[in-house]
Amino acid sequence: MTYYGLEIFIKERLFKKYLGKRIALLCNQASVDFNFKPSFLWFKEFFGSKFRLIFSPQHGLFAEKQANMVNSNDEVEPFTNTPVISLYGPRFSPEKEHLDEVDIVFVDLQDVGCRVYTYVWTLYLTMEKCEKFGKKLIVLDRPNPIGRTIEGPLLESKFFSFVGMEELPLRHGLTIGELALLFKKRRFPNLEIEVVKMEGYKGNMFFKDTKRTWVFPSPNIPFWEITVVYPGQVLLEGTNLSEGRGTTLPFLIFGAPFIKIKESFKILNSLFPFQTTGIILRPVIFEPTFNKWEKIRCYGFQIHLVEPVKFQPVKFSLTLIKFLKDTYQEFQFIEPPYEFEKRLKPIEILLGNSAVLKWLKGESEIDLDFYLYYNLKEYKEEIKDIYMYA
Repeated sequence: MTYYGLEIFIKERLFKKYLGKRIALLCNQASVDFNFKPSFLWFKEFFGSKFRLIFSPQHGLFAEKQANMVNSNDEVEPFTNTPVISLYGPRFSPEKEHLDEVDIVFVDLQDVGCRVYTYVWTLYLTMEKCEKFGKKLIVLDRPNPIGRTIEGPLLESKFFSFVGMEELPLRHGLTIGELALLFKKRRFPNLEIEVVKMEGYKGNMFFKDTKRTWVFPSPNIPFWEITVVYPGQVLLEGTNLSEGRGTTLPFLIFGAPFIKIKESFKILNSLFPFQTTGIILRPVIFEPTFNKWEKIRCYGFQIHLVEPVKFQPVKFSLTLIKFLKDTYQEFQFIEPPYEFEKRLKPIEILLGNSAVLKWLKGESEIDLDFYLYYNLKEYKEEIKDIYMYA
């Protein structure tokens, strides 16, 4: 079984090194140990009155807020009476007044292995402020639920936003602790940082291999299997296709009122043969209870992940979007704002690569595999010395 950084912190009694220090913790309700005890309860036990602040990412401390641009408010955590400072809405990083109250910021967040998941960038902005104000940062590492596999395209700087502030591929292949080390290497050389490693973890593991129970890190990632499709299906958020928000199967089903499922079924089966993709598409009809096409009948498909290791989510979703765009005149790329970006279109900041965007819009032809796989050589070389797990 895999033991998380939080559990090693407890088991090895590493917390004793920091007794007497003023502590803040960036976490949410998925930040639990193997008995589902929240890390903020452990921190209150360890540090008592020195446990000064909880920082919360998008969706709020208890992951109760839906979708993007739904602000979380500051509050008081009810079990420990610790002030909770929201880093999504009124601000996106700790302010000087918050960091003046603490000596060390701990981070215990479950990432999903995808560049556009905002917890990564909350970590990034917190690192920036900790370096600026001379505070140590310690990451309690957790698994990347979709392992070491990397899938592009690489984000270009002109598309930087809150869903990407560094040149990462969509499927980045690192744990959140390894990402922190990469960010330090690239941008924050003067930041004092430490990563508490996991035990019993290997870099190529999928979450199921850890023998742990999944606790949803955000409202629309209720099952770990969703993290396998998410790096591709999140691109549907830049279109008028439903990505399944407002249903019990977000990102595992997709559709729209204008899709003709009988005609599309045969073509999609030929585009995505089971032998190479490891998935089966099943026709479905659904009505989202909120978000796009709310209470309107949608026609689409469910992705059944029979062999997740074979599945290439970004290639699948780009091929899917291209087919639906070219087939249905009702298809649209939606307009901003998205994740507080008001100038660029959502699909532009989600995908973040000029050549692939032009191909997707039908403006040019490219070798898609080049941008998704072969063009990642420099990135792969760069992260070799970042890896903490075999």
